[in-house]
Amino acid sequence: MELSIKTDLSGQVAFVTGASQGLGKSIAIALGQNGAKVLCVARNADKLAATVKEVEAAGGTAEAVVCDVTDRAAAKAAIEAAKENHGRLDILVNNAGITRDKLMRGMSDEEWDSVIATNLTSCFVCCRAAAGIMRRQKYGRIINMASISGLIGNPGQANYSASKAGMIGLTRTLSKELISRGVTVNAIAPGFIASEMTAELGDVVMEEVKKRIPAKRVGQPEDVAAAAVFLACKGAGYISGQTIVVDGGMTG
Repeated sequence: MELSIKTDLSGQVAFVTGASQGLGKSIAIALGQNGAKVLCVARNADKLAATVKEVEAAGGTAEAVVCDVTDRAAAKAAIEAAKENHGRLDILVNNAGITRDKLMRGMSDEEWDSVIATNLTSCFVCCRAAAGIMRRQKYGRIINMASISGLIGNPGQANYSASKAGMIGLTRTLSKELISRGVTVNAIAPGFIASEMTAELGDVVMEEVKKRIPAKRVGQPEDVAAAAVFLACKGAGYISGQTIVVDGGMTG
């Protein structure tokens, strides 16, 4: 994976949730390419092993952490273990997420609860656990993966849009709580990015989507990974509480 942005993350430890596929995998690879030791977190051990291999093939170092971040105790323990095993925790990327799309009138309680638990509550739990470590270090970078759905809404995604809007509000609040300790908190809001999820929409739908994007193309995982690398670098220390939209100008 070729990135147009480079930085030096040598000696830093990154914890990336939802790293078994999609944007999480791309971000893990990018952080590894730039020198960070990447802890790749997800539920699927086989997919995580593949991510670790890709990080290593790209010249980085990584290890798999099998964890269901909707299990609050397990998520907290995994972050504490990162500090215990590696001596520090510098970068947290909250990327774990699911969709359970359905119009509100037909959406079940379980479909609402599961999306909020995975996308938003896990983000809060991981931020809370990591913030204590980063505050003591007087350094840290927290990056929450939101979505343009959290900014503009999307029919059939009441649960998903609410979870992503919640992440943006959480980001702004935590930034105000942590920036004085050298810990930045930012969000990235991707638009339509080529992934397993968008592939399921089919070619006809995606061609219509492209017409709505001023850039006239669907974004690539590298576009989002580049934004994550930038926000993770030391030079981004005066940027906090922001939502970086990566959507080819769609919401501009």
